[in-house]
Amino acid sequence: MIKGDKGIISNHLNDDQKTKIMSLSGVKQFPMRVKCATLSWHTLISAMDKKQKAVNDLNKVGIESAFSLEELITKLDKPRVLWLMLPSGDPTEQTINLLSNDLESGDTIIDGGNSNYKDSIRRSSNLANIGISFLDVGTSGGIWGVSEGYSLMVGGDINVFRSVEPILKTLAPDETKGYGHVGPSGSGHFVKMIHNGIEYGIMQAYAEGFELLNAKSDFNIDLFKVADIWRFGSVIRSWLLDLIASALKDDADLNNFSSYVDDSGEGRWTLEESINLDVPIPVIALALQARFRSRQENPFGLKLISAMRNQFGGHISKSI
Repeated sequence: MIKGDKGIISNHLNDDQKTKIMSLSGVKQFPMRVKCATLSWHTLISAMDKKQKAVNDLNKVGIESAFSLEELITKLDKPRVLWLMLPSGDPTEQTINLLSNDLESGDTIIDGGNSNYKDSIRRSSNLANIGISFLDVGTSGGIWGVSEGYSLMVGGDINVFRSVEPILKTLAPDETKGYGHVGPSGSGHFVKMIHNGIEYGIMQAYAEGFELLNAKSDFNIDLFKVADIWRFGSVIRSWLLDLIASALKDDADLNNFSSYVDDSGEGRWTLEESINLDVPIPVIALALQARFRSRQENPFGLKLISAMRNQFGGHISKSI
């Protein structure tokens, strides 16, 4: 719970303590203009562990600890605003159900996680029946959001959006940009879903390009140097390219990484939506399929293709 005490300063904390506190609270700076509760996965775990040192560190910067959802609710001034940052599905569903039992009409729940937009529409409707407001906020920025600010795509009632706008201004890269109201309930998470689908496609394009550069062994191309050149002035410069350059600088052959690429679900939802709306998204679809292929070792389907080539043309399959 972040208290609106202007007397709180963080200069007496070392850099490691500041980083831990910012990670727990989920903000890049301590929002003295607002008073709310942020429920993140790590915050909940730390609170439930009841580790006194963690509690003391939180208290030093004005973050008041609570050891249960019930206690948290009683410590917040009315009308209460609670921001959830939890995994999609059951963790978010169960937490909202528990909160709805103790919150009152006029309170607000903000879901800043990557929930399915259809779940957000349903949750908003259910909470509205008991007078609780709900906003779905697509949140982008990753671990760098702590220092750079977050991109925030907000769905829900415009008046509720305006009432919590000081929170959004604090979390965003700037008070005037990087956040906004995008539509009714569900639209925030819908926009974030599409955002992540686009991210899949961009990442796949970079990966394929650099793999082709790497394959041209007779040129002995310095991949880090190419990435660094492209970062400035190039039409394909981006923050993702900055991250590529950083990774290649530290590990040119990427020996510290495997070729297994996971997905968090939004790419699948994006593809499902494209089918429902009859909108072709071949780049995003193939990027998702490439991730599936990355998880297969010596896949059966490719062995079958080798077998067919051998059967009809006598082609010999190379051993791996």
